[in-house]
Amino acid sequence: MNPTPTAFQTPVASIQEKHPPGLYVLFTTELWERFGFYTLGAMLALYLRDPAEGMGWAEQDATTLFSYYLMFVYASPLIGGWLADKWTGHRLAITVGAFFFGAGYFLLYVPSVAVLYLALTLVVIGNGFFKPNVSAMVGSLYTEGSRLKDSAYNIFYMGINIGAFLAPVVAEFMRQRFGFRLAFTVAGLGMIVCMITFWSFRKHVVTLDQSEAHPSQKDPLRHSMPIDSVPDSTRILALILIFGIVIVFWMAFHQNQLTLTYFANDNTDWSAWGNVSGVISNAINPFWIITLTLPLISFWRWLAKKGLEPSTPGKIAIGMLLTAVSFYVMAAAGLAGGNTGRVSPWWLIGAYAIVSLGELMLSPMGLSLVSKVAPARMRGLMMGGWFAATAIGNKLTAIGVYWRVWDHSTFFFVLATMTLFMSGVLWLLLKPLKKAMPGI
Repeated sequence: MNPTPTAFQTPVASIQEKHPPGLYVLFTTELWERFGFYTLGAMLALYLRDPAEGMGWAEQDATTLFSYYLMFVYASPLIGGWLADKWTGHRLAITVGAFFFGAGYFLLYVPSVAVLYLALTLVVIGNGFFKPNVSAMVGSLYTEGSRLKDSAYNIFYMGINIGAFLAPVVAEFMRQRFGFRLAFTVAGLGMIVCMITFWSFRKHVVTLDQSEAHPSQKDPLRHSMPIDSVPDSTRILALILIFGIVIVFWMAFHQNQLTLTYFANDNTDWSAWGNVSGVISNAINPFWIITLTLPLISFWRWLAKKGLEPSTPGKIAIGMLLTAVSFYVMAAAGLAGGNTGRVSPWWLIGAYAIVSLGELMLSPMGLSLVSKVAPARMRGLMMGGWFAATAIGNKLTAIGVYWRVWDHSTFFFVLATMTLFMSGVLWLLLKPLKKAMPGI
């Protein structure tokens, strides 16, 4: 805990400030992009192993491909952010990314392994151009050192999760009535809505593209901040340390589209909820994000009034701890079902409530951290670095190949313990990180 508000906190004096209209344009743009992305993500693992409508692959093969897909899709922003910083600018990169996204989603209608790989490649490219640049544009809406950035990224993150909530609900509806292939095309329609939104209201974000301004004009005038005295190399190193720690979070968290979906499909009794598959479980996490975001923002403001709001790295450490707790809950769920039987959906719902609160303290806070600590000339690249760390964690989701080798309770226990250990490492590093990020 920090006894006084910092640049990463929400001091009382800033509570009356208003967010600019551009935040809500980017909020809606990202909502529809994530609707498409999570429509694919909710169904892909089950589609790959489905022998009737899908590829009919062995579960381990489906898990391996999915882990590679997640790795590349989250690594691609490193390149996309760099290209935007150097040449394309944020708006053009977002537009190019949307085109590749849509093409990939529509190609999934074709039942071919070769086309499947092509479609996923296009989605990877689309994400590389789109994701880091829309995230960076949120940060550029605010002056350097603005104390609204944390809440801005929380609001932006709620938009992501509205799209993520709608995606599996619509995907399950479409899958039941029309099959996987036609359900995938709904993701492409989401990208069309995304681009209509972005370009219809572009006047609210048109001045944000850093590629069109001289370096000295890229940021609004601001007061000097303590972080200004820290060399760029130190700031980058501090970010890289945090990137390395959160890799384990992403390894555990993104089991939501893999082993947690398998568990929801094969080991959860949905009989009281209607004829649904594990696809619907992908709506639980975003439901909790939407539900918990505004109360959490209010809680931070309440703590800020008392001068007790944690620093952003402190919030990330708490998020890691909560993630560990959620997977211990799932380990208990595995034991409750004898590791092979079915259990109540409330196990999943409860575990997702805990991990979603942890996610809110980690993922949007990480975006805010990068936007404030990274040197302005490298912001797109370092935002890509955040997603590259996510990519490594996503490749490590391949631990899911042990889903049938270990007991389910053991599998979840291992994930929980690894996450708990890395949470402890981050707690130990908070003091040196504070020195590297003064005022954060």
